[in-house]
Amino acid sequence: MKSVLVTGAYGQLGKALKRAVEGLDGLRFYFTDVDTLDICDKTQLERYFNVHAIDIVVNCAAYTAVDKAEDDAETCRRVNCDAVRNIGEAAAKVGAKVIHISTDYVFDGQGSRPYREDDPINPTSAYGKSKAEGEKALQDVCSDTIIVRTAWLYSETGNNFVNTMLRLARERVKIGVVCDQRGTPTYAGDLAAAIVKILVAQHFAPGIYHYTNAGECTWYDFACKIFNITGIDGNVSPITTSEYYTRAARPAYSVLDKTKIRETYNVEIPAWEESLAKCLGNITK
Repeated sequence: MKSVLVTGAYGQLGKALKRAVEGLDGLRFYFTDVDTLDICDKTQLERYFNVHAIDIVVNCAAYTAVDKAEDDAETCRRVNCDAVRNIGEAAAKVGAKVIHISTDYVFDGQGSRPYREDDPINPTSAYGKSKAEGEKALQDVCSDTIIVRTAWLYSETGNNFVNTMLRLARERVKIGVVCDQRGTPTYAGDLAAAIVKILVAQHFAPGIYHYTNAGECTWYDFACKIFNITGIDGNVSPITTSEYYTRAARPAYSVLDKTKIRETYNVEIPAWEESLAKCLGNITK
């Protein structure tokens, strides 16, 4: 039986992955977060690999406070790059494989067609740069690595756009949402299912892959659909990026091409509207 280490288990993807593997045979899972395993501590990490005979790592841990990272780039880089290198080195020492989660923020958002895995990256924020550096550091030290870039992640729990919109609808009379940034929402449950597909596959094909839900929209479209599905009067109005100041620059266009992961691992990619309805149904039960 293979042993799988999951880091960042308290985050929305870590929680979704834990639900997705319930009852799954053939794999033994170790779900950890900073309180049980500090991935910034190389010695502790290597000891954990040896004690638990880890065969595969799924790294869901990340520094994701995009705006805060502009003023705390050192901490952001330590978690998103240095710790990722630690994971890769520890895995390489024992012959383990790594599945690492990355982001659309490695692109500058100036494109006009879905980004492919081999498109040049050009991050414009401290967060995006740290994630890009983490990708390279990991691939440099561990050849058995799969990197899955995703975007606009949300779930039933945690700090995400869906829960923020629902909260603001209860607190505010009017909500302004950016209408000139285009991408694709990703339901954590679907991304977790895609990761499971890779884990149980007969082949492990190293490289970079993209996964989001299917389709594309703006943040404003996303908000409108949330309130349309729930029947809540969100009183949403469209605003431009220039009207909504953020410390870090956001990609104006970050739709990702999912052809590679679909063809390599036969991954199902539901439409974003369909998955949003499923998530909201769980929230409002």
